[in-house]
Amino acid sequence: MNIDIDIDSIKGFLAVDEGQALHQYALQTSALGPCLEVGSYCGKSTVYLGAACRQKNGTLFALDHHRGSEEHQQGEEYHDPDLYDSQYQKMDSFPVFRDTLDRAGLEDTVVPLVATSAVAARHWATPLGMVFIDGGHSMEAALCDYRSWASHVVLGGILAIHDIFPNPADGGQAPYEIWKLAVASGLFEALPTVNTLGLLRRIA
Repeated sequence: MNIDIDIDSIKGFLAVDEGQALHQYALQTSALGPCLEVGSYCGKSTVYLGAACRQKNGTLFALDHHRGSEEHQQGEEYHDPDLYDSQYQKMDSFPVFRDTLDRAGLEDTVVPLVATSAVAARHWATPLGMVFIDGGHSMEAALCDYRSWASHVVLGGILAIHDIFPNPADGGQAPYEIWKLAVASGLFEALPTVNTLGLLRRIA
């Protein structure tokens, strides 16, 4: 992989095999259209996807409001005090994300979209070769991400969803529920899951 940064230096929760799968599918689909990720955080998945897009002279849209999901807020399990802006008393991962893009040499490949899914998708009209959903894990947030972006994946393109846990004892169910919606829609066929990364190809 043509990654110009130590991936372990980037905060995030993406496993190496999941990142490698994202990279490979982005290489395959970038000719179909730009890629879009929902939930960039500090840029770990952005680097895997962005490096593939750069190799193919493509573009990655990186969508995140950068205020953190529910689990990133103060007092929650995945709160990181290094990402807390005391001036505004809000979580803010955007400065770290921009630093990641700079260190990875991806500023000419990645287009940051600092917004929610609902706002960014309101007037979206660009067909997408690949969509990676890794945003908020509440049912409301996951459904919004799925309904906002799945329909923009072109025929033959890839829809990827992170944190798929068929067994509720292993993790939250919202990502798995939208994965099941995609399969039931008849628009996608399920591909082999990589760790917790659900992968689907647009077929109709």
